[in-house]
Amino acid sequence: MTQVLKMWPLLTATHHYDKSMSTRHRGQGQVIEAPILAYLIETKHGRILYDVGCDYGKIADQRQRARYYDSKTFGFGAPNMQEGQRLYHHLERLGLTSADVDLVFLGHLHFDHAGGLCEVCGAEVHVQSDELEAANSGLDPAYFPDDFSGDYRWKVMSGEYDLVPGVRALSSPGHTAGHMSLWVELPHGAPVILCGDAADLEENLRDEIAPGICWQDSEEQALASIRKLKHLAEQEKAQLWPNHDIAFWQTLRQFPDFHD
Repeated sequence: MTQVLKMWPLLTATHHYDKSMSTRHRGQGQVIEAPILAYLIETKHGRILYDVGCDYGKIADQRQRARYYDSKTFGFGAPNMQEGQRLYHHLERLGLTSADVDLVFLGHLHFDHAGGLCEVCGAEVHVQSDELEAANSGLDPAYFPDDFSGDYRWKVMSGEYDLVPGVRALSSPGHTAGHMSLWVELPHGAPVILCGDAADLEENLRDEIAPGICWQDSEEQALASIRKLKHLAEQEKAQLWPNHDIAFWQTLRQFPDFHD
């Protein structure tokens, strides 16, 4: 029996970039707007955050922005992140603080998924060992090492496991070496699979198109992960939620409303 009570999609920022960054070898020259999301999941055993968005300081401060979002590496610049989109503001609107978050589950460690760790530094932080190793390799500029080099309560994991009854970590590598999606069994309605960046857009799922960025060009691994998630969804009659699809996000209940 699931222990999940509610789930809130949190819009933490938006980003404009070439669509081919989300759909491999497709959409070159087409600029899309992508939401950067986190998910707050309330359970009978505490609160879980799936991803934490960007580090606001690296965007708001001009010196940091120039350093971290160098135009040679980030041709489309930094995400658009407003003060009111910071995690602590979302929590505040629910009458909560960062101390009320018990566990942070990081699908992967790219800057737009792990940067906000600095705002929930008291929580236990789950990450895959393969992901941490890749993030520390220096081979992918989308990892900002100081996002995850703080004194956090790390729990380094390997493979799939249950966080609590009704919330399960699903291995979905390809976009990054240790990418994880998340199974969430809500108390009402169909279960939800939060794809993370295994599938940025509904198009990735529908047409089985790998993400534009794949760890060491592991396109086949990324496609295998998409097919795995699709098979699980079909088998269990679950919903697949892509991670950076603005049209899909607009169909979700908007904060502070929630899914249950």
